[in-house]
Amino acid sequence: MTDSLILYSNPMSRGRIARWMLEEVGQPYEVRYLDYGPAMKSPGYLAINPMGKVPALVHGDRVVTEYAAICAYLADAFPEAGLAPEDRSAYYRWLFFGAGPFEATVIMKALAVEVPEERRGMVGFGALATTLDALETQLARTPYLAGDAFSAADVATGSQIGWGLRFGTIEPRPVLQAYWERISARPALQRANDADNAAMPPKAG
Repeated sequence: MTDSLILYSNPMSRGRIARWMLEEVGQPYEVRYLDYGPAMKSPGYLAINPMGKVPALVHGDRVVTEYAAICAYLADAFPEAGLAPEDRSAYYRWLFFGAGPFEATVIMKALAVEVPEERRGMVGFGALATTLDALETQLARTPYLAGDAFSAADVATGSQIGWGLRFGTIEPRPVLQAYWERISARPALQRANDADNAAMPPKAG
């Protein structure tokens, strides 16, 4: 495909995950930053993403929202990057585990919301420790979430692990720490972070 790639993002958002994926893909792209508030709720942007949030990827006449979907889409759109394994079973499992139960339980932890034990069956993620156990078990067996090779699942779900470790919302288990050190050393992430950090608003004072 030769259609242009445009990412709508904010440097303090999950758009950083999408930008990392774009860097891994290695295709030319443009980033259009939107401020929180009116810019994301403008009629023009709501026509792209009715949720009024970022990230959103526009690829020619196609629109993809939600960071995990963007990662999966780019891996399929540009197979030459080798970011989606031929056997998609573990790949799909952990790609959507990160966007589903893992992210949900991490956010609940950050908000200091405790689901009563007798109601955990209703929320789809049980408890944070349970999701960490699942990730730890997988990463004790294979260096990457989908097996022996890095994939889009590591961009999407690995980012959630990295943020959790950075902000203290998940416990620093050695297996998870080693995994994050491994994937965060990738040049594509360094390039993405440098670009997004340069776009961060200046600190007050």
